[in-house]
Amino acid sequence: MRPKVTVVGAGAVGATTAQYIAQRNIADVVLVDIVENLPQGKALDLMEAGPVLGFDTAVIGANDYEATAGSNVIVITSGSPRKPGMSRDDLLRVNMNIVRSVTEQAVAHSPDAVIIVVTNPLDAMCHVALEASGFPRERVLGQAGVLDSARARAFIAMELGVSPRDVYIAVLGGHGDTMVPLPRYSTVAGIPVTELLPPEKIEAIVQRTRDGGGEIVKLLGTSAFYAPAASVAEMVEAVLLDQNRILPASAYLTGQYGINDLYVGVPVKLGAGGVKQIIELKLTEDEQAALEHSANSVRVLVEAMKNL
Repeated sequence: MRPKVTVVGAGAVGATTAQYIAQRNIADVVLVDIVENLPQGKALDLMEAGPVLGFDTAVIGANDYEATAGSNVIVITSGSPRKPGMSRDDLLRVNMNIVRSVTEQAVAHSPDAVIIVVTNPLDAMCHVALEASGFPRERVLGQAGVLDSARARAFIAMELGVSPRDVYIAVLGGHGDTMVPLPRYSTVAGIPVTELLPPEKIEAIVQRTRDGGGEIVKLLGTSAFYAPAASVAEMVEAVLLDQNRILPASAYLTGQYGINDLYVGVPVKLGAGGVKQIIELKLTEDEQAALEHSANSVRVLVEAMKNL
């Protein structure tokens, strides 16, 4: 019997996530949405693509959570989309209620699942999912760093004219304008990026990475979905296949990096059961200060939710 992945939300990110997971042939997928016929239609469309794309994953759509029973991974993408000019913070109230509701419904049918949150503001929504699920913190994490680092890798590769597969960069902090890309921990096939690009080029890439989500919103009029969905699929695969991948993710810190009781983006070892280890990098004073500033912006949101 194949593993099962529930994707909550059949919008652009959710449906594309379902597609990428199906194409990897690693799990059956249940696409859930409150809009009648929407998840069923997208699931059927995906199934009909299987013979052409070469996957035999079962993809079903549903409007309730009974079909999701026994899921190994729950991906939460549902929420209000980010509109032009809207900050991630503006999404707080509406998405807090959505994430709480869908988490409670999903975990009632899949008490042993790993939860991957995608809904923004990401790090704050991880807190909502953790509280609503009652799960151990290792089994609730957020997709942010894989996407942020993918953007930085793409920008570095474009600048150097190399394959993005050979590029690595660490990105820490909250998912948003205060994220902390670390050029010191960036390499191209093992060669430090700092030896390949001048400081001003690196700083421009760092800033474009911070603005990456907003750049897409300005162009599309709504949030990105291909890269976020691909990032989720990579995390899902790491969990289902127990790959022990070192990936950046929003994880609950308990003193690591000097931060307590907060979801913040850090490198983690990701495998069966979720976060197996939080990797602590040695930071300079400036990097540590930037990370603490980013963490404080997340903490402000978490505190604000207590009053909503």
